[in-house]
Amino acid sequence: MSHIQIAIDGPSGAGKSSLSKAVAKAMGIIYVDTGALYRTVGYFARSKGITLDNISALVPHLGELNIEVRYENEVQCVYLNGENLGDRIRENEISMYASKVSAIPEVRAFLLDTQKDIARKNSVIMDGRDIGTVILPDADVKIFLTASNEVRARRRVKELEEKGMPASYEEVLSDMIKRDEQDRSRDIAPAIAAPDAIHFDNSYEGFDEALEALLTVIRNA
Repeated sequence: MSHIQIAIDGPSGAGKSSLSKAVAKAMGIIYVDTGALYRTVGYFARSKGITLDNISALVPHLGELNIEVRYENEVQCVYLNGENLGDRIRENEISMYASKVSAIPEVRAFLLDTQKDIARKNSVIMDGRDIGTVILPDADVKIFLTASNEVRARRRVKELEEKGMPASYEEVLSDMIKRDEQDRSRDIAPAIAAPDAIHFDNSYEGFDEALEALLTVIRNA
């Protein structure tokens, strides 16, 4: 396959990660979970005792961060200062930290080169909030993935339960709506669709049905 870049953007819980992983496998390309990078920075901020309402206090500590992306058994693993954090970055509170740190210009600049370098060296499908607008503005295919708030919250609750981190539907829905607003309204790289993005509503009940529909969109783009 010739070198290809696919950008998938959209809000939390729309199914970006699960669908992107499946598309990567079907097309024989690398999946890049950019959200995991921001979650790692958020995890680091919390470990430093930095609160959400004082998140800018993270900036002087960025020099202490060494983030490395490795692919082990075709799975992306993010290492923080030599340690694979695994599912610890998937905690619900870390989602809020990830949203907050992603609005800091210094953090975005810190991670930008890492993301671009992976895409330069590999055929990739990369998902996040600003892939088609900032990270890969010249991507071959740009998708903006959405789903209803209720569908997204149910998926997130199920995901957390499967990871042994249960949370109430009401809490997840409330946090998701707050994060959406934070992501859309931030001054730096707001979470909006690229002008040339294809909008894809992933409110499908069946995963296989959604995957086939998305693959068709990508192949026809």
